[in-house]
Amino acid sequence: MIDFHCHLDLYPQPERVARECIDRGLFVLSVTTTPSAWYQTSRRGPSRTRTALGLHPQLARGRRTELSRFDELLPQGRHVGEVGLDGAPAFRAGWNDQLSVFRHVLTACAGADGRILSIHSRRASKDVLDCLEECPEAGVPVLHWFSGSPRDLDRAVRLGCWFSVGPVMLKSERGRSLVARMPRNRILTESDGPFAQIGGAAVMPWEVNLAVGILSAIWGEPNVVVDEVLSRNLGVLTQQAE
Repeated sequence: MIDFHCHLDLYPQPERVARECIDRGLFVLSVTTTPSAWYQTSRRGPSRTRTALGLHPQLARGRRTELSRFDELLPQGRHVGEVGLDGAPAFRAGWNDQLSVFRHVLTACAGADGRILSIHSRRASKDVLDCLEECPEAGVPVLHWFSGSPRDLDRAVRLGCWFSVGPVMLKSERGRSLVARMPRNRILTESDGPFAQIGGAAVMPWEVNLAVGILSAIWGEPNVVVDEVLSRNLGVLTQQAE
């Protein structure tokens, strides 16, 4: 199983969740919301966990002073996230800060020979794609929980973007229709736990198996074939990061 976008450090009992991930043999990309959270989170992760260096767009206005720390830590890992833009009304006041931080991140990644980036694009997919187009050497973009228009999705595919999709996203008809349009060889599963919830409970990393079941229905393939596709995709993406 693959959880390519999980906030491992933000679960109430992260050590217990990490142990469970080990027992279940999960590959986990543990994204962080600030550079200051990266070091402790990276020490907590099990062997098949990669910790991504992030600066979440919802925190950009108050945490842009941590960009120097981001630059210091960037050489220590091949994954960056959660980064991106958020166009929701609650965060529009800090829009210029978001753009400044995201462009800084992309430029820094380009200067470091590229990274795999887990990218937030809620209500901002066009702007995220504009930034990626301006900085194509930043690395491989993986759009987490993509919710843009079909037109933006097609543009993202042309720009070489990948996608991570989870059970909550796939509960909606819109989410399933977007996933059906995505190239199968650029899809990975995610939980987005503990923020994503099902029935009022945080989605756990191993509950990506729910997404596998829905992908099985969308693709018309048995779960075992879906698992094989996802594992192959992860291998290809990992090779691109080397």
